[in-house]
Amino acid sequence: MINYTFHDPLWLLALLVLPMVFWLRSRRKLPVRIVPFAAAWHRPSSVNVSRLPIALAVAGIALLVMALARPQKVEDKREVRQEGYDLILAIDLSGSMLAEDYEIRGDPINRLQAIQPVIRAFIRERRGDRIGIVVFSGRAYTLAPLTFDHAWLDRQIDRLKPGLIEDGTALGDGLGVALSRLEQSDRTVGNQRQGAFVILLTDGANNAGALPPVDAAKIAQSRGIPVYTIGAGRSGWVRMPLMDPQTGEVVRYTRARSDLDEGTLQEIAQATGGAYFRADEGDTIRGAFAAIDEAQKIEFSAQSYLLSEELFMWLAVPGALLLLLGAGLAHRQGSGKRTVHDILSPPA
Repeated sequence: MINYTFHDPLWLLALLVLPMVFWLRSRRKLPVRIVPFAAAWHRPSSVNVSRLPIALAVAGIALLVMALARPQKVEDKREVRQEGYDLILAIDLSGSMLAEDYEIRGDPINRLQAIQPVIRAFIRERRGDRIGIVVFSGRAYTLAPLTFDHAWLDRQIDRLKPGLIEDGTALGDGLGVALSRLEQSDRTVGNQRQGAFVILLTDGANNAGALPPVDAAKIAQSRGIPVYTIGAGRSGWVRMPLMDPQTGEVVRYTRARSDLDEGTLQEIAQATGGAYFRADEGDTIRGAFAAIDEAQKIEFSAQSYLLSEELFMWLAVPGALLLLLGAGLAHRQGSGKRTVHDILSPPA
């Protein structure tokens, strides 16, 4: 909301007094000197005295008085209260995410292609949340810190692809990095992190990294951070493309066996107070994220502030110009009158 205010309210009183001053000045009594036979000396003046200089001077003084009152344009940024969580998406980018065991309109797609649009929709629906992204394979890295800029997060989702990190499944490291991104003292009461959770999505078993998944789950449990785990991909043998390491194109297809460790994912979810979801089809992926979206929201408040812009120059400059213009016109009219010598000179 934008308001226009005057810093000093006395400007209104000054504007009301100004016309009265000019009216009283016009009624002031002047001393009269009687000069014998003055009528015989008088010659009609050819100069018409205009009231324009007085009007310009009054308008200029009025604007200057208003300028001295310091008018301001105030943009009121009120305190905004939002409901939302801090959450981290920990996404597996191991080579097995290329397995083509999902379909869209009858065409096979890989696991990553199946989850990307679901993650985008999930982010768009949680407008009040700060969301971050951690990716892991043989190692774990932060792709995006906690942010309200969901449009930027959407662009980061497009960057997800297997092969960005050395291959493997460092499940424990991925969860550990996700928990580290939630370490904020202002959101912690005692040792419990308020209003935060992790979504851990993987299609394999832990076979890399330094932190065991069970130990990472204990850290989350001690901090009161629920972890929702999602197991992607179908069980058994799946269609797996073999890629050319130089061109990145598919050379041929082979069959590989899924190695999803559902027991560990269930243990992580149960220990931390989260939930485990099996996402072996596109509908079950959407169902998992829809169920997580129903989690209870917590209230945060954003800082309020005011933005003000000084407007006195927009009044002071025109006021000064009008005052100078009025004085110039008054001087010009005064110079056009006859002098005393002209008046006293006898007619020809």
